[in-house]
Parts: sequence; structure tokens; C-alpha cells
Amino acid sequence: MATMNGPRFKRSRSLGLNVCGHPKAMRRAKPGTSRADRKLSTYGTQLLEKQRLRAYYGVLEKQFRRTFEAAKKQPGLVGENLVKLLETRIDNLVYRSGLATSIRQARQMVVHGHIALNGNKTDIPSHRVNPGDTVSLTEKAKRISLFTANALSSFSQLPYLTKSEDGTSVVLTRMPSREEIPIEINDHLIVEFYSR
Repeated sequence: MATMNGPRFKRSRSLGLNVCGHPKAMRRAKPGTSRADRKLSTYGTQLLEKQRLRAYYGVLEKQFRRTFEAAKKQPGLVGENLVKLLETRIDNLVYRSGLATSIRQARQMVVHGHIALNGNKTDIPSHRVNPGDTVSLTEKAKRISLFTANALSSFSQLPYLTKSEDGTSVVLTRMPSREEIPIEINDHLIVEFYSR
């Protein structure tokens, strides 16, 4: 299975935005060295936004394009639909719920079978979670100290997620609105990029 590997901090500095979520990612960034600091054409600006969104969620181009096509078929604004579909991937919800400290760790937890969706073990990171679904640690994963420590750590309260008392499960209560999703992306530029 293909994944987005490579130096995370270097990618963040290149894109001019902390896409990996680590507090030290932009510490060594120098003004004028990122793509965002250069004068870009319209195409370059659109491409940069697309690359930023892909890097946020760790999605390769082929899967990103499929998600974009699915977003076009839904009612509403295509850019907002795209971000909502990416936000409700199971690996991202594991990260947002605090069960993992990074999107990479969340993806690895899913692939290794440590995550259950509605009580059934799943190993597909791109699996879509629907409103009302419960994402939780498997019984085996609850015995791993790293995962239980993550579960008990601080959890950034997002209005569309409800975490259990013990912290080992989270429920997607409803689809998030675009304003509630904590990423800095201009969705309409991505739509324009694919509309060329």
C-alpha cells in the first residue's frame, strides 16, 4: 500500500504551512524559502493549495482525485464536500480524537488492526465514517500502554466528535461543517485546479 513518506518538517517548510501538526515543524523555516513565499502564477497557487490539502491528510494523488470525483457528485459546494470527505476518513478521526499523536501514527494503528469501527476491526485507513458510527480501540489495543496513554491525553474538543469517558472510543455525531474543520486551505482554488 502506497503512503506519503518522506521528511515531514521539510514538506511543511516547502509548502509554507504546518501540515504535519507538529509544534516544531516550522521552527527552522526561513522567510522566502517556501513555495508560498515566491510569486506564483494562478496555476501555481492552485497547485500549492492542492498539495497542502493532500499533505494535511497524507493522501496520494490517485486517491485524492477519486475523493474529488466523489465530492462532485454530492449536493453543495465541491470544495467543502472534498474537505468533509477527507475529514471523515477513519485514520483522520483516530488522529482528531486523540487516540494517535499524528496522522501517520493513526494510519499505522488502522493498518495494524488496532482500530474498530462499530465494534468490527478494520484495517483500511481510507474507510469513510458515517454520522453515528463509533471508532474505538480494539480490546488488544487497550492493553498497549502507548495507545491508552494517547487516549487519556488532552483531546481538542471538536463539536462533531464525542469522546467516551475512558477515552478509548469516539462517536462522529454529525457531518462537520467547513468552518469547524481546523485546517487553513482555500477549497475553491482546488476546485479551480481540477476544473482546468
